[in-house]
Amino acid sequence: MTRATARDTAERTAMIFAAGRGERMRPLTDTCPKPLLEAGGKPLIVWQIERLAAAGYTRIVINHAWLGARIEAALGNGARFGVQLLYSAETDALETAGGIAQALTLLEPTGEPAVFLAVSGDVHSDYDFGMLNARAEALAAQPEPGMHLVMVPNPPFHPVGDFALGADGLLALDGAPRYTFGNIGLYDTRMFRALPRGEKRALTPYYREAIAARRASGELFEGLWENVGTPAQLAALDTALRAPQRG
Repeated sequence: MTRATARDTAERTAMIFAAGRGERMRPLTDTCPKPLLEAGGKPLIVWQIERLAAAGYTRIVINHAWLGARIEAALGNGARFGVQLLYSAETDALETAGGIAQALTLLEPTGEPAVFLAVSGDVHSDYDFGMLNARAEALAAQPEPGMHLVMVPNPPFHPVGDFALGADGLLALDGAPRYTFGNIGLYDTRMFRALPRGEKRALTPYYREAIAARRASGELFEGLWENVGTPAQLAALDTALRAPQRG
């Protein structure tokens, strides 16, 4: 059985990053972890869990630090969402790459390298995670570890974007058109196996390394996408989600 075929038959695993303190969301996050803040009648992280479940992701790893016990108490084992929720506790937030390294044994349930989907718990989007299935299989079959990032049009708070997206579907550090990383991506665990556990590590150097080596593909998503970073943004999203939908 090839590695790609093995990946096809395995449970799909996702990770939701939920360890941040949410400084810009204070004072709301002084007593409530940011992923549990509500918009449209449900916590931000529940929107993500439900969309992942709808796309066939049956194992979801959630890392947490600030008020993490409240996240576990609120979400439980995931049975009511039709998924298995697994938690990776961090005493202090380890940043993105550090959080992945800490959760590696959960992301590799068979002990073998795996491609997983990662999303931020404070992003709200109607992106269909099921669209990444073929991409995940292709990544798993590659001899070298790579990544696939979902890009979005540059929001007002980030007008210069992060990376260029070429006509060949590969990301580049320089060039045009440039877009913003939407905090939705596929990653190969082989990229993180050598990292020590319990250390703070940003993911940016790994993006840049994979892009420079032409092992990072991308796609542009122009649907609903909101980075919920401030109380004002949360209130605006809540209003939009509660507004009557026009058919």
